[in-house]
Amino acid sequence: MSADETTHAAPGTGPGDEAGRAPASVVDAAAAAAQEPSSATAVEARGELAEIEPVVGVSKPDAILVADDVVRRFGGMTACDVDHLEVQRGAITALIGPNGAGKTTFFNLLTGFDTPQSGTWSFEGRSLQGKSGARVAKAGMVRTFQLTKALSRLTVLQNMLLAAPDNPGERFWLSWLPFTWRAHEMAATEKAMEILARFKLADKAPDYAGSLSGGQRKLLEMARALMTDPTMIMLDEPMAGVNPVLVQSLLGHVQALRDEGMTVLFVEHDMHAVRHISDWVVVMAEGRIVAEGPPASVMRDQAVVDAYLGAHHDTDLGDDSLLDPEILARLEAEEEKR
Repeated sequence: MSADETTHAAPGTGPGDEAGRAPASVVDAAAAAAQEPSSATAVEARGELAEIEPVVGVSKPDAILVADDVVRRFGGMTACDVDHLEVQRGAITALIGPNGAGKTTFFNLLTGFDTPQSGTWSFEGRSLQGKSGARVAKAGMVRTFQLTKALSRLTVLQNMLLAAPDNPGERFWLSWLPFTWRAHEMAATEKAMEILARFKLADKAPDYAGSLSGGQRKLLEMARALMTDPTMIMLDEPMAGVNPVLVQSLLGHVQALRDEGMTVLFVEHDMHAVRHISDWVVVMAEGRIVAEGPPASVMRDQAVVDAYLGAHHDTDLGDDSLLDPEILARLEAEEEKR
């Protein structure tokens, strides 16, 4: 991890000011300040999910993504073995689990960056099995990466413009005829600047992407994904390596995506952020889905606690009391005695 990804910002500073250091509780304060869904679609999605029985593989009222029997093995190890999963349209679904649970592998399979041994999945009723990452993105399902993929030697604005679809200037012969693509380029640039302004990166537009901090690169990835006007956005650990103050901004952006009608599926390890912004939580362990349901019930599920902390714990993973150093010390002492 680079130094800029572990830097903490002082309270009250902007995304680019990371000179000071903020307490870890800022992260949890940001999560606790998360807003209730504001759009009609988001409110309806949360209401429908509240009436569903929280069991693995349960059907959703309006599933936008459906996966069946998705298996990926590496040699003799099964990294992913998902029997059935449905993702509700218009909701924020969190995919959680300990390291090595298979979350990113599952992401890679669904988005065309890896190939499974078996399985089928569909997006908005259309099969995406065997489709490339580019075809999946064109269908409206766009992802970001745990390790950001910004092109360091291009400017922030150029990184954004790369994601703009259907530019006629990308065709070899038309590229020699500026009048065929100039209007599209101007429109794409205007759209890119509007999105960068929303993510407080407009002043960074002429800077090389390699000069951004780790948190700013996370914002750039999310902003670049929006250039394609996705129906569903998949975020792989968007808060990982980000200073605590910037987490508040990221959480707000994730919620804003849902409130604008997008479906969000994200991988995250911060249980407090997951608890406060998610409408539904799916838990993976050893490649399989072991639980799913509303955040409050999943955090108390014994199978989930065992997956994170081992057996013989009765802890609510999303309980804010876990932030108490005395509670953390007690749990660590219990684990050492086992």
